[in-house]
Amino acid sequence: MGLCNTATPVRRIAVSVTAVAVAFALSGCGSLIGRSQAEDIAEVNVSSPELREGEPLPRDYSCKGTQGSPPLRWSSQPLPKAKSIAIVVDSHTSSTSTVHWVLYNIPATTTELGPNAAKEPPEGTGQAPLPSGKPGYDPPCGPGTYRFTVYTLNDKVERKQGAPPLDLPEILKQIADHTIARGRLTAVDPP
Repeated sequence: MGLCNTATPVRRIAVSVTAVAVAFALSGCGSLIGRSQAEDIAEVNVSSPELREGEPLPRDYSCKGTQGSPPLRWSSQPLPKAKSIAIVVDSHTSSTSTVHWVLYNIPATTTELGPNAAKEPPEGTGQAPLPSGKPGYDPPCGPGTYRFTVYTLNDKVERKQGAPPLDLPEILKQIADHTIARGRLTAVDPP
């Protein structure tokens, strides 16, 4: 890689920091930061009929509601190398970071998920075990910033033959390593 294009390494590091730092922080390895193998990071536009950028997370999709995961939509430029989509929902406060949902191996042709997709995810997808040990959508609760991030990957998240089941840090690392596009919708504290 030449020195002429410094934006590509910066974008690569930004994706790694976003996904891998959360994973390592949750696993107690906060000082280890992975580096993405992605060639370039394109933009993904993320929207929702229920969420608005910078607005409060609707109560129905928080720990005070019963709707489960909110509907999400996304679009980007055509990406011939796209093999799958991953969604990571996490929250941040000044003192903590928490992962609330990781859905991966969504078919690359998918452009939206309906409400409560965590309960009935698309066929062939996987949901990472959360810090609680259970997979699925763990509704955000309390003060914080809630990020709904969509990643386009140039591969699928896969367990190596003979390896133990994938844990959250490994899934997030694979997402970071294979990211070729990324976009985010951010909500704040539920009312």
